[in-house]
Amino acid sequence: MMKKQFRIILALLLIIVSGCSYQGSLAPDDSDPYEKTNRGIFEFNEELDKAVLEPVADGYDVIVPDPLQSGLTNFINNVEYPITIANLLLQGKPLQSIESLIRFSINTTFGLLGFLDPASKMGLNLYDEDFAQTLGVWGADQGSYIMTPFLGPYTVRHGFGDLIDSLLNPISYIDNDFSRYGLKIIHQIQKRSDLSSLEDELYGSYDPYQYLRDSYLQNRTYKLNNGALDETSEFDEIDFEDF
Repeated sequence: MMKKQFRIILALLLIIVSGCSYQGSLAPDDSDPYEKTNRGIFEFNEELDKAVLEPVADGYDVIVPDPLQSGLTNFINNVEYPITIANLLLQGKPLQSIESLIRFSINTTFGLLGFLDPASKMGLNLYDEDFAQTLGVWGADQGSYIMTPFLGPYTVRHGFGDLIDSLLNPISYIDNDFSRYGLKIIHQIQKRSDLSSLEDELYGSYDPYQYLRDSYLQNRTYKLNNGALDETSEFDEIDFEDF
């Protein structure tokens, strides 16, 4: 009897120890064939974030008041809104594309180049479409999951779509280098600031890498399905765009 109890206790201890030291994925995903390499890049990005991005975002939150942050976010989103307009048209949604064009025109004029958002108060919908979603609508497979240095998670489809969207982005055509790169840097800092509230949830999970991967893939599915989520999904909708 004592011997049997000892074996049970030993087995439980082995499970606990192996669980604490486990560094692999809880549930291997077919969409992540390069997981070992991806995990290494994820760790690099984590260290970079802690050393540079997080302190910069925290400083940004302290220095820049919330109303100005909202205005800057509105401005950049409005400047980049032609990307959504073009992709709605490419997806065969002319009415939504026209509505988005009207929204863009109103916010650019009456909204002071987009710092304000009178179009939303008028009931005009805000869409979020990119070329990766367009490729999905056209039937292209998302491809493998890839963790990239600095830029974060992508799929092959999302990465290719991002390159095409950069050609549609008006910010890319600003002649002044200081203004062009300044807007892009501010945008990235703002997005990192917005993700600060998710840090505890991410790093409090058993496997932060898997949590980020699954949340990212779910978010891309959410966007492709225009907000429809699988009822069996365990993750909330989190925006990991350009994470």
